[in-house]
Amino acid sequence: MARNLDLTSLRSFVAIADAGGVTRAAGFLNLTQSAVSMQIKRLEDMLGTELLDRSGRKVGLTAAGEQLLGYARRMLALNDEVFGRLTQSAHEGEIVLGVPHDIVYPVIPGVLQRFAKDYPKMRVRLLSSFTRVLQAQFARGECDVILTTEETVEPGGQTLVELPLVWIGAPGGVAWKGRPLRLAYEHNCIFRQGVQAALDEAGIAWEIAVDSDSTRTVEASVSADLAVHTVLAGSEPPYVERIAHHGALPELARMKVNLYVADPVHSPAVEALAELIRRSYASRVEGHAAARAAR
Repeated sequence: MARNLDLTSLRSFVAIADAGGVTRAAGFLNLTQSAVSMQIKRLEDMLGTELLDRSGRKVGLTAAGEQLLGYARRMLALNDEVFGRLTQSAHEGEIVLGVPHDIVYPVIPGVLQRFAKDYPKMRVRLLSSFTRVLQAQFARGECDVILTTEETVEPGGQTLVELPLVWIGAPGGVAWKGRPLRLAYEHNCIFRQGVQAALDEAGIAWEIAVDSDSTRTVEASVSADLAVHTVLAGSEPPYVERIAHHGALPELARMKVNLYVADPVHSPAVEALAELIRRSYASRVEGHAAARAAR
């Protein structure tokens, strides 16, 4: 006799995996903790195995839970896609997506293209700014979904990937050898203070050569070999290069790319956009892991 998994329970399970606990998942889903716990218990009883590891301070996934997570994501995505395609008239309007300048590429164009196919009557307004600005706009309710680059993750956020900061300069440039080291940064760049602290700790003199509101001004200065800059690994603009400094410059912190979603329960289209972003980052992480394993 065929048995069917409950999609509501699967959605709660995925929310727990993303949030790292029942309490935060319940908040995302606008449910009580007991209701979420009951859904997970029902799912475990149906599958005949424990899905959550409750032995530590933070709820994790068992081996069976990790195996289920991929299936659950695909089942929910397919369910949401069906509703999106067959009930398009119910999904009209605008979603505001905020993304830091330096991580618009390479993930977001593909996400927007796929979302436009699934929800042709929904408009996505893309705001590109700095993490601090996007956080303030999100807090004021001006954005439905934002990505941020931070050293930590705030309550309600989900870390999609961790990437190291890297030094960049002009191709074949020598600005990185100069002392004091000439830095180019935007006023609101969230990486700036941490980089300066790392240089101070390493005993390397530095000065701000370019202090601008414009990302283009910073990039032009770096490409002209007037200063150096830092970006997340993999987001280097094409007209600069990662500096092979061989230890002459300090190693920098790893930063988190975090996702924040405003009340996705009451907007399936917003949650669908967020899920596309999650899946796109997950695919990139898996692809990079496979490439490293093949070396």
